[in-house]
Amino acid sequence: MPGAVIVGSGPGIGRAVARRFAKEGLAVGLVSRTGSSLGLDGVLTYRADCGDEDELRAALDAATGALGTPDVVVYNAAVIRPDSLAEANARAQLDAWSVNVVGALITAAHVVPAMARRGGGTFIVTGGMPEPKPAYVSLSLGKAGVRTLVAMLDEEYGPSGVHAASVTVAGVVAPGTAFDPDDIAEHYWRLHTQPREDWEREVLHAGTHG
Repeated sequence: MPGAVIVGSGPGIGRAVARRFAKEGLAVGLVSRTGSSLGLDGVLTYRADCGDEDELRAALDAATGALGTPDVVVYNAAVIRPDSLAEANARAQLDAWSVNVVGALITAAHVVPAMARRGGGTFIVTGGMPEPKPAYVSLSLGKAGVRTLVAMLDEEYGPSGVHAASVTVAGVVAPGTAFDPDDIAEHYWRLHTQPREDWEREVLHAGTHG
């Protein structure tokens, strides 16, 4: 059965994307700090701190052991907190970078080569901050980092059939708004099902539906 793994699953985009893929008949595995099912039936759950390489790799091993090499992996983890240039300190920046960027890199390193060997798959990162904001230093740097990671994955593994892309969300996610998670989740499904000749590397959700 086709499978989807969502790393950094939470009650907003993570749950909406899980529902969207499950609706299409994919088995779904969720990786989060709590190991929560998010109230969804039939999903597999795994607990990991995305900033801890050993925990993250163990969760991915468990997910791929249950589902096989996934058809699609979504990296949705991020440390979201205000921090200014003036108050920056190395420990806080490194902690945020470990989740915002390194976790995405480790996830890709763990699953994308197997997708390439199989001849296809999709790796999507939840992006943000299309323009950097000095009130959110670590998040701005992190989203720039994963945008670069997606570009490198596309260059390295695109020829083998792996579609690497990001969904850049340019606002605060909340149900019933222009940033409704169910609307945003449609981008993930569309990217996953795009014909190869139409592949997009980045989709911007800027506050309009669809």
